[in-house]
Amino acid sequence: MAKKSKKMQEALKKVDVTKEYSVAEAVALAKETNIAKFDATVEVAYRLNVDPKKADQQIRGAMVLPNGTGKTQSVLVFAKGEKAKEAEAAGADFVGEADMVEKIKGGWFGFDVVVATPDMMAQVGQLGRVLGPKGLMPNPKTGTVTMDVTKAVEEVKAGKVTYRVDKQGNIHVPIGKVSFDDAKLIENFEALNDVILKAKPAATKGAYIQNLTITTTFGPGVKVDKFSF
Repeated sequence: MAKKSKKMQEALKKVDVTKEYSVAEAVALAKETNIAKFDATVEVAYRLNVDPKKADQQIRGAMVLPNGTGKTQSVLVFAKGEKAKEAEAAGADFVGEADMVEKIKGGWFGFDVVVATPDMMAQVGQLGRVLGPKGLMPNPKTGTVTMDVTKAVEEVKAGKVTYRVDKQGNIHVPIGKVSFDDAKLIENFEALNDVILKAKPAATKGAYIQNLTITTTFGPGVKVDKFSF
């Protein structure tokens, strides 16, 4: 096991691992125990009582956080004709067709989000093996396969986040930066949490949220009391 740094050891002393904090307390403590020298990301981690192997329990989607993520994301749009012009006007960083497919095949990944119009998915599908593992493959469920490229690009720029349950039933979503006011982080959390709660599968029996933690990029996890909101 890797030895923890002195900063991490000091940060861990401030967190009572036997306690579940209120959302406000957890946000404040996560910021206080941040040990990164940069403006770290604040993230929420859920452990859900779901079976991702079952189609009706594969929780996945996207939403725009009220206060954004604090990160400016670069957007690549696969579109042609008028839709390509719309994407450029909306602020897309890169717009193209086969040229972009070949560029990515060559190892280029200078973007954070990929949007595509439905008619471009045959070409984009060639990139499934490289975009898929990175979580970059466009998908209708996250609003990244659409004819409304203007809306798609504007939402990403406004602070859109995606969420997807993994094989272990976990979901990790950023809700802002350490530099954010506590109130903005709490508002972002509440908006995200509302969406996660509404996504509860009908088949779920017992406690839906089994564990909930707020943390920063390199900081310790702070458990949140599931009954405090």
